[in-house]
Amino acid sequence: MARHETPLLLGASPGEALVHCIFIHGRTQSPEDMQEQAIARLKTTGVAYILPRAAGNSWYDARATDCLTDVTRQQLGNSVAHIRSLVVEAARSTRRHVPLVIAGFSQGACLAIEYAMQHGPWTGTMINFTGCRVGTASCQRPFADLDCMPVYLTGSDKDSWISTDAFSAAAEALARARARLRCEIFPDRAHEISAPEIAAMDVILSDITRRERPIWP
Repeated sequence: MARHETPLLLGASPGEALVHCIFIHGRTQSPEDMQEQAIARLKTTGVAYILPRAAGNSWYDARATDCLTDVTRQQLGNSVAHIRSLVVEAARSTRRHVPLVIAGFSQGACLAIEYAMQHGPWTGTMINFTGCRVGTASCQRPFADLDCMPVYLTGSDKDSWISTDAFSAAAEALARARARLRCEIFPDRAHEISAPEIAAMDVILSDITRRERPIWP
């Protein structure tokens, strides 16, 4: 079983931060990619960014929309457990109750959804840039009551990895999980994190640092 590597820490220290944000990179990417593509473009202060690093730069080998195999389940379980360990470690780093944002792009967004379906809800929110559930509708998958936790889910009609069908199925699953859900499709957007998505995340983080529920811009 692959052992994931030490995360990259950015922003405020976890012990002093107003918000903890775990931002999960996509397939073949790295925390440094997420730093360049997302974190460096955010303006909100007081956030401790914890950027996990996958062994071999991928959280599991299969495409998200492939049918789950024993190998994929094992890899996915290992990755979910790794994210769980980071959540627990961040909580132990401070004596205060600090809201948690779990975010991700592409495969990282998919992993965030799978984490939520096993360990959600939490005080904070989830941000999924171009994500879906891992597996197919015929697969047996975990399912949680997210109890009105705010969730932001995005996609594109031209995305080469997450189809609009997969996006729609994820939105339906999150709705059935009782997430307070905001969904956005960005027509013609490539497989990337766009400026409007970054702006939305900035508003969400700013709201949470003020101990407010995210107000969708």
